[in-house]
Amino acid sequence: MRIAIASDHAAFDLKAVLREYLIGLGHEVADLGPDSDARVDYPDFGYTLAEVVADGTVERGVALCGSGIGISIAVNRNPACRCALVSEPLSAVLAREHNDANCIAMGARLTGEDMAKACLDAFLSTPFGGGRHSGRVEKLSNPTI
Repeated sequence: MRIAIASDHAAFDLKAVLREYLIGLGHEVADLGPDSDARVDYPDFGYTLAEVVADGTVERGVALCGSGIGISIAVNRNPACRCALVSEPLSAVLAREHNDANCIAMGARLTGEDMAKACLDAFLSTPFGGGRHSGRVEKLSNPTI
């Protein structure tokens, strides 16, 4: 799978760990930055991640910041993105199964490396459930339906 990953300075170390983990699982990973733990603004990286998900360059996105909240808001500004803030595997499963989330967000100050890996595993292995959820998901990108 083609996956993009981006963070702010607070999640720089977790981004590096998860990037290597995803590569080890055989995924193609686009690291959208930052390149160091120097202070940066999470919206810039969230918007960049959203662009490559929306245009189909990648199939999934991983967004990280200190809490996961700010960068998830930035990603979700793009109507083609459905970024779910998760903190444990069940929320990652439900984000995919019920909401067809194409991005996952986590907080480096709140989620340890092992839990973040477990969330990624759940997110990447769970298919969208379709059915009764399809119409609702369609409304997320097209509110006038």
